Amino acid sequence: MFSDADFTLQQVLIAFALTLFAGLSTGIGSSIAFFAKRTNTKFLSIALGFSAGVMIYLSFVEIFPKAKQVLSAEMGLHIGYLVTVLAFFTGMLVIAVIDRLVPAFENPHEVRRVERIRDREAEKNKKLYRMGMMSAVAIAIHNFPEGLATFLAALQDIRLGLPIAIAIAIHNIPEGIAISVPIHHATGSRKKAFTYSFLSGLAEPLGALVGFFILLPFMNDAVFGFLFASVAGIMVFISIDNLLPAAREYGEPHLALYGLTGGMAVMALSLVFFL
Repeated sequence: MFSDADFTLQQVLIAFALTLFAGLSTGIGSSIAFFAKRTNTKFLSIALGFSAGVMIYLSFVEIFPKAKQVLSAEMGLHIGYLVTVLAFFTGMLVIAVIDRLVPAFENPHEVRRVERIRDREAEKNKKLYRMGMMSAVAIAIHNFPEGLATFLAALQDIRLGLPIAIAIAIHNIPEGIAISVPIHHATGSRKKAFTYSFLSGLAEPLGALVGFFILLPFMNDAVFGFLFASVAGIMVFISIDNLLPAAREYGEPHLALYGLTGGMAVMALSLVFFL
């Protein structure tokens, strides 16, 4: 059912394009950082909450049940469900380990506003440059599994992949800010700041390429079901550990909740009418 022969070139290209779009949205964050004197905190809070709502709802309502269905058909109801649960928490564990290995100072999950970073202009340029470069490396490491998740979801169903790609893209905007602002202030070069931010986003399509060239040739129902359940775990962890805390930090707590509810509602309606 899920062998590589089942996927057309068009499906693969569309899935890759969505992953590329999600990754390169770090460049949007860079652009905002260059031209905005202050972060529009209310809008960003709602947008991040919305992204979390999309990913959490999709993970539990669509992705996890589909993975369970595939694995249960392959292994039986009881074993299939057990493997689905194990795969879900494996995804959470992988992204948690990655998150743990990145020092808090460089961690992209540490919220930064445009004006907060600019207030550090008095610091030595070397320290600012290191902060920006380490942020770029950390974000690239985090983006890799996100790219794989987006690619696999889009490959399975474009109607699942599209909202995930949009949610990841919104999630990547603050990361672009975290990279570009310190590098720009350290070097005075907008081009260099944008380039490093842009390159960090390429880790997401790189994750898609790894999924295509390394994993896809070995793909079968069991492998795909396991990976798909892991994708759900990755997205839930990102939402809880990153998006929701950032949404609350950027604006009023209720705005994050409104965004979360709105994201879930939009996905629920889209699944009802389009799936």
